[in-house]
Amino acid sequence: MSSATLQSTLDCQLTPPCPRLRIVAVVLAAGTASRMGGRPKCLLQRDGQTLLNRLLTALENAGIDETVLVLGHKADIIQASLSARAHASLRGPHRPAMQIHQVLNPQPTDGQNSSLHLGLAKAQSLQAQWLMVALADQPLLDAADLQALIAAVKASPTDTQMLQPWVENQPGNPVMLSQKVMSDLLANSQGATFSGSPSSKDLPGGKEWRQLNPQQVHQWATPNPHYKVDMDTPQDIAALQTKYGVALTWDTPI
Repeated sequence: MSSATLQSTLDCQLTPPCPRLRIVAVVLAAGTASRMGGRPKCLLQRDGQTLLNRLLTALENAGIDETVLVLGHKADIIQASLSARAHASLRGPHRPAMQIHQVLNPQPTDGQNSSLHLGLAKAQSLQAQWLMVALADQPLLDAADLQALIAAVKASPTDTQMLQPWVENQPGNPVMLSQKVMSDLLANSQGATFSGSPSSKDLPGGKEWRQLNPQQVHQWATPNPHYKVDMDTPQDIAALQTKYGVALTWDTPI
């Protein structure tokens, strides 16, 4: 899609002049990766760079000022890999480097929603207007994809509180959540201890909010496959190379 075509389909619906939204990213990288034999998927490398570092650079180049990184399984190894990330070069001399706030999920086996709520709690303290909730295992995402997602939020219907890319009638990621969604979800996390209690396993996430509030969810239709490709199994890695010519490798055994 050309830039002119994209702009014509994503005209800003916010009060003119179209403002710069304060968007905080929440990156979920705490999972146990059981289908990958326990190897953190975010440490898969594309062109010598881990998927996590590649995503963080894309977020920075897309204009995200602060990111909450939720870690859990193999957190020490993932933290060590962050030192290899070079800061993005597209922000210009007057834009500071993106701040990364690390949050640890002590019980990542409680599921993705337990990590989401930890990320939401930190993001709320950063006064985000919108959240971009991203997965750390999407090898095709780049800064342009993230910028298009932000533009889609600005062009969405005025009652939109959640926006999710839809590719070929399938949901994709990242998902955009408003302050209202963040507050609604966090209101349901009171009492969860995130230390193995049953309550932390049953926390609602975006899916549950969407089911309760379908009229405030915008399914942003896009032909861009970058939003729907993620890595869950070794077969996904092989399929990525076959279909897109993108090779992923593991740096060292874990």
